[in-house]
Amino acid sequence: MSGQGPEDTASGIGGEAVPAPGEAVSGRFAAIEVQRLRWFVAVAEELHFARAARDLGIARQRLSRTVIELEEELGTKLFVPGSQPTELAESGRELLAAAKDLIAAAEAAEPEPVDDGAERLRVGFVPGVTVTKWERIWADRFPDIRLHLVNVPMAEQESALREGRVDMCFVRLPMDREGMNAIPLYREVPVVVVPKDHPISLFDQVSTADLADERMQDAADLDAAAMTMELVAAVSGAAIVPHSIARLHHRKDLVYRTMTDVPETEIALAWPVARTTELVEEFVGVVRGRSANSSRAPQAARTPERSAKQPVRKQSGKPAAKQGGKPAARQGAAKKPGKRRGR
Repeated sequence: MSGQGPEDTASGIGGEAVPAPGEAVSGRFAAIEVQRLRWFVAVAEELHFARAARDLGIARQRLSRTVIELEEELGTKLFVPGSQPTELAESGRELLAAAKDLIAAAEAAEPEPVDDGAERLRVGFVPGVTVTKWERIWADRFPDIRLHLVNVPMAEQESALREGRVDMCFVRLPMDREGMNAIPLYREVPVVVVPKDHPISLFDQVSTADLADERMQDAADLDAAAMTMELVAAVSGAAIVPHSIARLHHRKDLVYRTMTDVPETEIALAWPVARTTELVEEFVGVVRGRSANSSRAPQAARTPERSAKQPVRKQSGKPAAKQGGKPAARQGAAKKPGKRRGR
């Protein structure tokens, strides 16, 4: 019996092509809408339905329903039922790998966006920063100018600004401020994250001395904070992060307590000095709480004011006092009876 050659292996019996294992997996999921794949990936990477829904800007119930529909369509469980925290099942890991390839292929096939010339402002924000209030004010004040919000990894906050991927960015200091404007906004309190049953959880506040014997997890990379929380939950120990990051990646099996002797971090709004435009200045005004009637606001956003050419209202018929003379009120003008001068 003759041996099977490479051509036979690649072609299969009868010369029919046999797809590679990865191609077969992708083909199995190719009929799923790209949007549903994106939603699934958000949950699979975050391993938290509520946070994934918030990042996607949709209701948690809608996201959960989409995942259930996917499971029914595929006839398998994508997440381990009842697991706390959320855990991917084997089928879920398989779909996650295939979904990323399918999403990338779909994005590559999309036509380049056409610039319609409409005004817009691209504002980035690093993890932990909430921009909802300023987005709402901008939409109310400048409804015809789009505010495009961009989630920027902290490791890329400076490069996103210098490379022009965003016009402005809410950054976490420190950063290289050469050629940059930066307006400090607020400070973040540092907290220590520990397992729920850890002795530290009984404290209200914690000092570094209290953590001397603890197994500290490296939390320097805030973009990987979700993985840091996983490590704290899995192998115990502790991690120190800004309060907003602990809140963003909150888990039921972890708690966080305020640190008393660790420096606070600072959030600022930054943009390149060379790209200070009118829209940039307007957004600075929104963040600083400047009113719509401020002189910096565009005319369309301000309350109509009297034109400089508008005729001045006629004055009373009383002659004006001569230069150097006493005011009219002191030139024997009679006071009206019963009228008092206010204090």
